[in-house]
Amino acid sequence: MAPAKEPVAFLGMGTMGHAMAASALRAGVPTVVWNREPDRTKDLDELGATVATTPADAASRADIVVTMVTDADAVLAIARDQGLLAALAPGSVWVQMSTIGVDGIERVKSLVDSERSDVTLVDAPVSGSKGPAESGELTIFASGPDDTHARLDPLFDALGQRTFWVGPVGAGSRLKLVANAWLALAAEAVNTSLALAVRLGLEAETVMNGLHGSPLVSPWQAGKLPRIASGDFSVQFALSLALKDVHLALEAAGDDRFRALRCLADEWQEVVGLGLGDEDLTVVTQALANTGKTE
Repeated sequence: MAPAKEPVAFLGMGTMGHAMAASALRAGVPTVVWNREPDRTKDLDELGATVATTPADAASRADIVVTMVTDADAVLAIARDQGLLAALAPGSVWVQMSTIGVDGIERVKSLVDSERSDVTLVDAPVSGSKGPAESGELTIFASGPDDTHARLDPLFDALGQRTFWVGPVGAGSRLKLVANAWLALAAEAVNTSLALAVRLGLEAETVMNGLHGSPLVSPWQAGKLPRIASGDFSVQFALSLALKDVHLALEAAGDDRFRALRCLADEWQEVVGLGLGDEDLTVVTQALANTGKTE
């Protein structure tokens, strides 16, 4: 018989955390959930999750704890100020899956090393947006001790189609920044090219049909084209979050050599300033096409 799945607590029920917890439940993983706004946990409660009242309560109920929140400050506040770290049992695994950059994961590692050396930290940010998260098809960039790999297999198999172990804690976050930079530049190719098409009097659908099947277009870009052509900018990956990830990459790079990425960040910041940060990152197409500029 296969060993029983260990209970897992998910802290943070945003778009990604909520979808990941639902995937764990579908896979039969005993699941505990917590969110600052309890309404986000109601449907998961109905699906069989245990709803915790605080991060400390969630951590005390699970052998594996996943944090999936906005940034490093939020992770550290949950861990230190709201009691997650203190509530973990000896031998527990904390899987930090938020995208928090190089400095962020180093801060988390320092906290665990200094206060809970009996807890194992795994750095495992994910690649994929709302759709892959909901269908359990994320890519997981995991990094941490070798002896945690088998233990985390049931959880990672529930959440993703591929887990890529890349070395010690911190390597996962570094690879995620590279993946995010790749995604940002791929998105900007779509945004700029389709906005240019509109400025030249072409329909987005014309471009979509003209490029159909072209090796120039990745599957991810191909999936975005019909949504843009129909004017659908409903969020799959929010522009504000994509911009945050670009800033993390630039911060980690540590110099001004990556001028294309810096210009992209400046342009996206202007679009966020228009009040479009909660839309899909492809909304930049609309902002550029409407005005020819973003201010």
